[in-house]
Amino acid sequence: MAILKIARMGHPVLRRPAQPITDPAAPEITRLIEDMIETLRDAGGLGLAAPQVHVPLRLVIFHVPGDRAGPGESALSLTILMNPLIEPLGPEQNSDWEGCLSVPGLRGQVPRFDRIRYLGLDGEGKAVDREASGLHARVVQHECDHLDGILYPRRMTDLGLLTFESEVKHFPRAANPPPEADEGAA
Repeated sequence: MAILKIARMGHPVLRRPAQPITDPAAPEITRLIEDMIETLRDAGGLGLAAPQVHVPLRLVIFHVPGDRAGPGESALSLTILMNPLIEPLGPEQNSDWEGCLSVPGLRGQVPRFDRIRYLGLDGEGKAVDREASGLHARVVQHECDHLDGILYPRRMTDLGLLTFESEVKHFPRAANPPPEADEGAA
């Protein structure tokens, strides 16, 4: 296993759609999954997409640790998803802070669907069909965006809420002012 180099915003591999995996059982796919798991653990993120490690294939891995799960949510163990499809389960969306291993040092407020259904194949090539909400849904949508060449800043509706991580940690109210502070401001 190896820790792979993570592509950063601006690299062409992050701007183009990834190709489907034709043989989920291929040894190179198994090796890629192992390396991505090691890379994700080393980086400390919640998810990683193959294009982020310079491999333009439709493969993502993700998890939701118990300490990050929201109220009423469960932890989610490491999940491998190949050739995923996402279907929103209603029009409701919410905005929350997101970061990305390919956009280091920044955070942004990103709208995402509240509830989704996702389908694909797991690491053994078996069918996956799940519904997700909360952080689980957000992470899946974020990682699958990478497969379509989309980084989270393109999903933001207000680039004024793109900020450095250090500012979010020290000044969360200033980085995300309440709506009434924006209304009527000159």
